[in-house]
Amino acid sequence: MPELKRLRAGHAPAVLAFEVANRAYFAASISDRGDEYFDQFADRHGAMLDEQEAGIGAYYVLLDDDGSVLGRFNLYRFEDGTAELGYRVAQHAAGRGVATAAVLELCRLAAARHGLRTLRAATSHANAASQRVLIKAGFVPIGPADPADLGGKPGTWYQRHI
Repeated sequence: MPELKRLRAGHAPAVLAFEVANRAYFAASISDRGDEYFDQFADRHGAMLDEQEAGIGAYYVLLDDDGSVLGRFNLYRFEDGTAELGYRVAQHAAGRGVATAAVLELCRLAAARHGLRTLRAATSHANAASQRVLIKAGFVPIGPADPADLGGKPGTWYQRHI
């Protein structure tokens, strides 16, 4: 049974493997992270852990029974009880409800662990799967997203009060 776990330093190899294995799949619906992301992965992973320790972000991985990463679920840009949600799920796990279940669990954790009251997420118009996840998890559309927030793609902001 997949389990949502708070990001730790020891997750770095599995997270990198997840990102590499799914890079082309992710690039089909969201902006590619670029070679620099992979070249500087250790530094970026450490920076996320620092943000988490400082209480300005909360980063989670969805782990399969074998310890491999099925998805990443991030809360960032904490401000006045609100945070942004970002997530990505491995291609082989897509369509099985794992993203919706993890987003619902993260909503619970956002309130209980992080004192958040509102979550926002942007998704491109082309990313129908992400739109379905957000709607199933109780998010509602609140307006257009700036294409700059979505790698140049038009999209919509969604929000959920928790």
